[in-house]
Amino acid sequence: MPHEVHAVVAAKPGAPVELRTILVPDPGPGEVLVAVQACGVCHTDLHYRDGAINDEFPFLLGHEAAGVIEAVGPGVTDLAPGDFVVLAWRAPCGSCRSCRRGRPWYCFDSRNAAQPMTLTDGTALSPALGIGAFAEKTLVAAGQAVKVDPHARPEAAGLIGCGVMAGYGAAVHTGAVGSGDTVAVIGCGGVGNAAIAGAAVAGARRIIAVDIDDRKLDGATRFGATHTVNSRGTDPVEAVRGLTGGHGADVVIDAVGRPETYTQGFFMRDLAGTLVQVGVPEPDMRIELPLIDLFSRGGALKSSWYGDCLPSRDFPVLIDRYLSGRLDLDGFVTETIALDEVESAFDKMRAGTVLRSVVVL
Repeated sequence: MPHEVHAVVAAKPGAPVELRTILVPDPGPGEVLVAVQACGVCHTDLHYRDGAINDEFPFLLGHEAAGVIEAVGPGVTDLAPGDFVVLAWRAPCGSCRSCRRGRPWYCFDSRNAAQPMTLTDGTALSPALGIGAFAEKTLVAAGQAVKVDPHARPEAAGLIGCGVMAGYGAAVHTGAVGSGDTVAVIGCGGVGNAAIAGAAVAGARRIIAVDIDDRKLDGATRFGATHTVNSRGTDPVEAVRGLTGGHGADVVIDAVGRPETYTQGFFMRDLAGTLVQVGVPEPDMRIELPLIDLFSRGGALKSSWYGDCLPSRDFPVLIDRYLSGRLDLDGFVTETIALDEVESAFDKMRAGTVLRSVVVL
């Protein structure tokens, strides 16, 4: 019997989101029904709303969520009603060429629920990143629901489902930041601050936060930045070199995803240093670099997909670090809001006045 619940729907490109009644089916084979407790408002949701991801409207938005398993479908043996879970938008299939090679964090056939959630007239909804969690209940593949310690606050725990994991993993997994490394992070929003936090946990000795907003730079120190650079009036490449003995950083993380920040990051590295792009660019953006510099500077240029994480492995670890006081997830929660306030949260996101607005249900 389908469940009637309230949810946030983007009906057409660029239009304000709507609070609608939707139908969520009982779980089928390999699926679970989750009662959503909290869901962060992420830039990706705004990209879906504006039609920048694809044109498969209407979208059921929300994907950075935590909640409680309400029911499980046939064949689900590792989850049970009452389990506290964080939702992941990557659920490795176990059989694609990447999974078979022992690289499930790159899974090319990630699992999603097979059954659609719909509007009351039967119109199928496209759930954001295969989740759709701006809703009182959502249906996902069992592999997307990762059981974690229930002592974590849902509004903080849910953030590791996307933004925090992306930034943290960009530093720890993709960038392989190690003890004693110097790190520069360009862009101090939620993802950038998570990269700063990850670098701090990994033992970086110097973490340089780069942004054009002094308020964000002040906030970055809370997560572990040892130095800050306002690039609005300062050449960030020269500033980072000046803070690293004239050499540049061992690892640079671009959490903005624009040609100018990527170029800055490229030259901000030490020789043989690593540049990690985790900020999502617009489809029409292009980058141009001298080929001789690509060759002569050496090192590695990497893209970080979801922080190269394995949710079943990494989510419980991050929650444990949060509960032990080593990872300040609460610091990412700027405000808690109701389900009908998502559109106003998008306005605050554009203005840069929040790290995360979190819907609490």
